Amino acid sequence: MTELVQFPWSPFCIVHRRILEYARALFRIVNILNGDRSLVWRLTRQRYYGVPIIWDGKTVVFETDDHSQVIAKYLDVKLQLGLFPRELEGVQSLLWRYFENEVEGFGFKLNDIYWRELVPKSDELRFLRHKERKFGRGCLDQWRAQQKGLLSGLARALIPCEQMLVGQRFLVDERPRFVDFDLYGMLANFLYSGHYKLPAGHTRLKEWYARMTTLKCARLQ
Repeated sequence: MTELVQFPWSPFCIVHRRILEYARALFRIVNILNGDRSLVWRLTRQRYYGVPIIWDGKTVVFETDDHSQVIAKYLDVKLQLGLFPRELEGVQSLLWRYFENEVEGFGFKLNDIYWRELVPKSDELRFLRHKERKFGRGCLDQWRAQQKGLLSGLARALIPCEQMLVGQRFLVDERPRFVDFDLYGMLANFLYSGHYKLPAGHTRLKEWYARMTTLKCARLQ
């Protein structure tokens, strides 16, 4: 059985979890602590320590750089989902970079403000150390102080996404493509703590998000 090694609120883990759910695939979730990547390190033969990874029998799939999308492309081929049509390659490549930088850059900070509600007690020290080594001492408190500005920044970053949904149900095509799942993951991470809603003015985006949350692969219906 395919196994998704993850921690639950990671935006990139959510992307691939939703793809698997959409495909009605049989899979098992293996949750790890943010501060303990030993399973990932072992499965990838000491080549990778990030999440998610896919553990599919003897095959272990992980990313090769920040924008490789190796995992999604593996699932796309395995499950025959049509998420990466050649004619949309350039557009999707531009969009997922925007989503994973501009949108995720606001969303993860806003979610991490509530880290004590999400991180197990046993992992709090390692989580805090990881964040402060990457973003600077006191970063989590700084993001809480900047919460209002971060929310405004996220709303601005989502304006192009709202505009893309004028007259259509999905971002770039008549059916969901990879970028739909990618943006979904960034927003699901932002919403994970339960303390937020999508910006009030982005009504089309709200409808799209609700659709993406329950959507199942049409070819299997």
